[in-house]
Amino acid sequence: MNSSALTNALQQLTSLAEQAEGASTHSVSSGSASGFAAQLQTSLQRINQLQQTASSQSNAFQAGSAAVSLSDVMADSQKASIAFQMGVQVRNRLLTAYKDVMSMQV
Repeated sequence: MNSSALTNALQQLTSLAEQAEGASTHSVSSGSASGFAAQLQTSLQRINQLQQTASSQSNAFQAGSAAVSLSDVMADSQKASIAFQMGVQVRNRLLTAYKDVMSMQV
């Protein structure tokens, strides 16, 4: 990589870090219920986006597109699979916590 590409990558990482810091302070300052719901919704949208990307990459590769390599298809597929598995595990943990709270005697 040349120095301009490294500089560009560094600037992008810096801007992403600043956006993440701004998003985390914004979500903390909002109410805890709406912040959690917003984070959950964002995570579900991200999982959906990863699955759609993997599907479109797979379809493009199967159609014979020269712009898509097999390694890209497999990497995107694995990212989507891991994200989905993580989503299922989070759901399972939330359900377990909900059941525990509901079974508590008042």
